[in-house]
Amino acid sequence: MTRAGADRGPRRAVLGVDSGGSGLRVALGLIPSPGPAAGSGADSADGPDLVAAGRSRTEEPVRTGPRGIDPGHLAEQLLPRARDLMARTGVTELSAVAIGAAGMATLGDALRAELPAALARDLGVRRLALAADAVTAYAGALGARPGAVIAAGTGLIAVGTDLGSWRRADGWGHLLGDCGGGAWIGRAGLEAALREHDGRTGGSAALLARAEALLGPAAALPGRLYPRPDRPAVLASFAPEVAACAAGDPVAAGILRAAAGHMADSAAAVCPGGRDARIALTGGLSRLGDALLVPLREELARRVPHARQVPPSGDPLDGALRIAADLAAGTLTLPRDTRMLHVAADG
Repeated sequence: MTRAGADRGPRRAVLGVDSGGSGLRVALGLIPSPGPAAGSGADSADGPDLVAAGRSRTEEPVRTGPRGIDPGHLAEQLLPRARDLMARTGVTELSAVAIGAAGMATLGDALRAELPAALARDLGVRRLALAADAVTAYAGALGARPGAVIAAGTGLIAVGTDLGSWRRADGWGHLLGDCGGGAWIGRAGLEAALREHDGRTGGSAALLARAEALLGPAAALPGRLYPRPDRPAVLASFAPEVAACAAGDPVAAGILRAAAGHMADSAAAVCPGGRDARIALTGGLSRLGDALLVPLREELARRVPHARQVPPSGDPLDGALRIAADLAAGTLTLPRDTRMLHVAADG
């Protein structure tokens, strides 16, 4: 959907935004002028062609407070970066903007109420989509096709659509869910380490050695972990250690097999029927390698045999650009939903 290079046509542009726990990512895409070759050979489910024009990012996550995601803080980070990208590329007007944000579904009321007017005033934006980050992950991975996406990083959520409505499973946080996610795998690995330390069954000497090398003496782990506000991220940082031990340690391998089962459970809960359905895995856990991916492929084939397993076409920022381009072209076919994919201004 997005290609590199300079466009010779008018500078019609869209902006995609991905707001998450590591900061804000912003991308500008140019819409090529219509011509004889425009769209030739393209799958309409992949959306309009775009020319990648520039990217920017912050290292500071958007604040969340009593009102949910802070619209003023998001605008404060977004506006200067959007203006800089527009100035560098000669863009004077944005045809559409799409923002995907972690927590949008449950913490996005203030954004939905205040951000449209702010972007209209400061950037002249008339078409704006506000989406849950799982939706932009879906759009980046599968485009406008029926199926399911497992977004697996520190946490885990699965979203699916038949292009009529959205379904979601899990994403309930590390205390109540996110089963099979990075924090879940890391916590299970540290539990196995402590079992070995205690002499209980189900322990792993390999995981105990890795835990003490990275986090200090086993007996001190509760004091190191429980008070930390970033506890899910710390737990998730141990997931690669579980994967590294899996080849020679049956306990570590078993943790990853169990994680794969949980991930497949969530995918099966949201995946629509029909032979056109596809399933993709996105997020940092896709980099854990065959110790996770092989059992995941097996579990998906068993639980959702009708769905075709595919690699993701892009990431959540690509998905935000895709939604913005479709909104600008009037071809947005992903289901609109107040909390999952809210079109706040259109036309």
